[in-house]
Amino acid sequence: MLKGRYSLGMEYFDKLWPYLSSIWNAQIVVVDSNAITIGTVSLGILLFVFGYWAAKMTSRKLSNRVLKRFELEASIRATIESLSFYLLFILFTFMSMKMANFPMSIFSILGGAFAIGVGFGSQNIINNFISGLILLFERPVKVRDFVEVEDVYGVVERIGFRSTNIRSFGNKHIIVPNSSLLEKKLINWTHFDKFARVKVVVGVAYGSPTRKVEELLLQAVREEEKTIKSRAPLVLFSDFGDSALTFELYFWIQLHELMDQHIVKSDMRYRIDDLFAKEGVIIAFPQRDLHINHPIRVEVTH
Repeated sequence: MLKGRYSLGMEYFDKLWPYLSSIWNAQIVVVDSNAITIGTVSLGILLFVFGYWAAKMTSRKLSNRVLKRFELEASIRATIESLSFYLLFILFTFMSMKMANFPMSIFSILGGAFAIGVGFGSQNIINNFISGLILLFERPVKVRDFVEVEDVYGVVERIGFRSTNIRSFGNKHIIVPNSSLLEKKLINWTHFDKFARVKVVVGVAYGSPTRKVEELLLQAVREEEKTIKSRAPLVLFSDFGDSALTFELYFWIQLHELMDQHIVKSDMRYRIDDLFAKEGVIIAFPQRDLHINHPIRVEVTH
């Protein structure tokens, strides 16, 4: 019974094989006397996908297993990982085309098509790709830097082919085109080091002892554990406001996480409020004086 089914299956396969073979060897185009068939294209696509996967896995293992042993910075490891991926991907692409018997002259055709594509709207892709290479080599922005571009503030997680991944303090993953990081105004809080000078503004009521206010603000910095004591704070009497005497307190902190500066500034405001309350210094609030030029008759009824 089984032998009969096997024979029937082989007979069906023998009849089907010529059709499959004709489809596999069907010519699409001939380049330099080399025929490009459906089979070579299919094999080339499979090898291309495998090459992409192999380049991704190899570069990742290079970063995680080899480069970590040299105790390199995370940003340097990320740069080497990206560059090794690009090089391996190009190498595997050439190898896959060679194994699939693609003629190398096909690149002249692809180059012409690519040039036409650039003329019809691929400028942004090329621009972002070149910008990505500049970011990797020049390194104005590195992985794990705290950056601010337009209304985006977060930590750089990855610099890729076309775009850069930034994670905000709300855990939003924002995709920013590489060209935006070079063409637009960018603030890199941790470009050279993790130190940042932050500002807290406070207004006190008119009549408050201004030198005492300065002393209390400096005391708040000394007592706050998260401030850097080796870098001197600064207090500026910045303005005679409409309802307050305005002071600006500048001090240094070290950034480890995205929320660090917001947390330290909040703690500093709590401490300033406690110190002012103990010394009787009143934090100002909006006030308006009402002047009446004409007498008003007031009647008291029971």
